[in-house]
Amino acid sequence: MIAKIKGKLAKKGTNSLYIDVQGFCYEVLIPPTVMNRVDDNVDSDGNINLITYHYYQTDQTKSTPVLIGFCNEVEKEFFEQFITVSGIGPRAAAKAINRPISEIVNAIDESDVAMLKSLPGIGQQRAREIIAKLQGKIGKFGLIKDKKVKTASAIPEDIQNEVLQLLLQLQYKKQEAKEMIAKALERNAGTNSSEELLNEIYKQRLHKKP
Repeated sequence: MIAKIKGKLAKKGTNSLYIDVQGFCYEVLIPPTVMNRVDDNVDSDGNINLITYHYYQTDQTKSTPVLIGFCNEVEKEFFEQFITVSGIGPRAAAKAINRPISEIVNAIDESDVAMLKSLPGIGQQRAREIIAKLQGKIGKFGLIKDKKVKTASAIPEDIQNEVLQLLLQLQYKKQEAKEMIAKALERNAGTNSSEELLNEIYKQRLHKKP
């Protein structure tokens, strides 16, 4: 099994990295929350060092080796706990972990179904299963300092102002509108357009409804 991989970062895709190891190029799937911080693991020579989860994806005709990468062992341990939930395989977990792990752990311990439902591929029933399986068992992962992701300043100020003006036109008070924008960016710091920001605000308000 491949437990670690170190080599030159050859290409960065949307959800994977291509790493050149002495002429062999490996594709490594990267969970979104890890991808947000992966540049911090690239040294001055363009090399990257990742902890990996290695498994074989099988179907009726073939078995394909798959690598999923993490910045450290603790992230991998959380991933391994996450896939113990029935119905969540490695690929699904790699896609779903798009928020800081510490936030996901907090949502699990607080039975925050709405937050867990906001993770890609996680519906209400699966969110409840995650809580039932992991609540009270993963506290150490809540201590991970993994909130060094894109911040609100990552989205241009003119886009925030555009959204603010639209919310004012929709009869929201200025302070309320600013708080809505701040919370939406906190929920999804990767937002990079006015349309995405408005969609995040809308989803945020939907989750508040009983």
